[in-house]
Amino acid sequence: MQGLMMDVPLTIPLIVRHAEALHGAKLVSSRRPDRSIRRITYGELFARARRLAGALHDLGVRGGDRVATFSWNHHQHVETYFAVPCMGAVVHTLNIRLSAEELAYIANHAGDSVVIVDRILLPAFERFRERLTSVREVIVVDGEGASDLPPGSLDYETLIAGGTSHPFDERIDERDAAAMCYTSGTTGRPKGVVYSHRSQLLHTLVVAQPACLGLAERDVVMPIVPMFHANAWGVPYAAALAGANQVHPGPYLDPGSLLELMSSERVSTAMGVPTIWLGILQELDRNAASYDLSALEHVMIGGAAVPESLIRAFAERHGIAITQGWGMTETSPVGSISTLTSELAEEDPATQYAYRARAGRPLPLFEIRVRDESGVRPWDDSGMAELEVRSPWVASSYYEASDSGERFTDDGWFKTGDIASIDARGYIAIRDRAKDVIKSGGEWISSVVLENAIMGLPGVAEAAVVGIPHPRWDERPLALVVPRDGSLITTEEIRAQLASRFPKWWLPDAVEVVSAIPKTSVGKFQKREIRERYRDRYSELTVDGGRSTDSNSLTSVNSQPSTVTRQA
Repeated sequence: MQGLMMDVPLTIPLIVRHAEALHGAKLVSSRRPDRSIRRITYGELFARARRLAGALHDLGVRGGDRVATFSWNHHQHVETYFAVPCMGAVVHTLNIRLSAEELAYIANHAGDSVVIVDRILLPAFERFRERLTSVREVIVVDGEGASDLPPGSLDYETLIAGGTSHPFDERIDERDAAAMCYTSGTTGRPKGVVYSHRSQLLHTLVVAQPACLGLAERDVVMPIVPMFHANAWGVPYAAALAGANQVHPGPYLDPGSLLELMSSERVSTAMGVPTIWLGILQELDRNAASYDLSALEHVMIGGAAVPESLIRAFAERHGIAITQGWGMTETSPVGSISTLTSELAEEDPATQYAYRARAGRPLPLFEIRVRDESGVRPWDDSGMAELEVRSPWVASSYYEASDSGERFTDDGWFKTGDIASIDARGYIAIRDRAKDVIKSGGEWISSVVLENAIMGLPGVAEAAVVGIPHPRWDERPLALVVPRDGSLITTEEIRAQLASRFPKWWLPDAVEVVSAIPKTSVGKFQKREIRERYRDRYSELTVDGGRSTDSNSLTSVNSQPSTVTRQA
């Protein structure tokens, strides 16, 4: 016997219809490149999104076509988030922090037909534009008229103004693709994750619940996490469904600009990676009286492990509670969050801080287990094994990848590559990386790719790269290099030669020239021993407000909001 319920597809147009009917007057605010703030209502945003869909349709975009974005966080990016999937196409966010080589590969592999790019990011886009094989149209956001555009490009606002309102398709199959995002920094080529309408809607429903962000109509939400980084953790959709105001910082991610925006827009909920919040903490320690954060109730940090010291510092010095989230591109991305149970809320502060520093408990509909060669381990926090997950919003395979099966178990679980334990309360502790991927400022760096590049340089016999704890960036790469006999190698030479192939934030901050690299009995690099030996190499910053003394520090990059190098 089957139930007699309506079979209404779980699609993103459902979010639009709800938000339009109930929350049309709520605001989406964006900081523009000239630092001014533009505010539009949800009603205006969805009207613009329909006209964008009409313009894209006139340009030949049809169901299943990929429309890429190369943009910061702003209302035009949110419009694209809705316009593209609601017309049956697929929105593909390109990570502006990747190298030109990786971006060209990703866009070509995805088969992008249109790219929507910010004018201030055009110099970065032009570095790989000529390598694109499937892109037929380029649309520029915040252009200044046709005379300002590169040849063959279209102006976003001109298309919006002249576009015919395109109806959002109610006939979309909920299993159709809605969005794409590529992994980065793992060994080998980046892999495409394709999100369905169904997975996006279910993820949205759960992320908005009290078990996660707890969004409500009264909230003002600021996703500092980029919209090109795992879909801004689902916030644009969740905020629209809840009717919460959205605030987007554009290219200005320095602590002063973020705090100023939180103050002026009365932000109640904000989220970003640890490096962002470390910079904010240091600014508050210096100048807290300049900012009014009385509306700020909830801060979620994810993308990398959150040090307990950072959680303590915010709570004890500024009265701001930090919640840690865990997830991956393959998990849409939020899978767990470190909210405290009612039992833990009665515990002493030291116990509570320790739990807030864990990766948290799984969200509803998100299943977890840890498994090793002996099988699934009990939830007793003992030992370490690979974390495996299963959920309606977890990938089942990668897009057109021949090696997808390596990451999935025979019984349908996804192997995360994180080494973890789970305690009796269901709280996850991430203990290590299965493949030594370096997490720096919420982004991933492949140690193997760097090793191979260094070993390809003249005069290098061997090289090993590991992630070393860093108080600002969570981890930074350190390279051990064995020179060939008679060769003279300097740190400056290695970094200079790598700089032509990788983004600046990938470059090892330190290169140690050694006579031998520790190895295991089977000849592999003993990376755990290397990490332990050099774990204090990057100790120039502290969460107590210390300043960097390392000449290779990336701090100076933060003052360049219009560049595509790492933003803190």
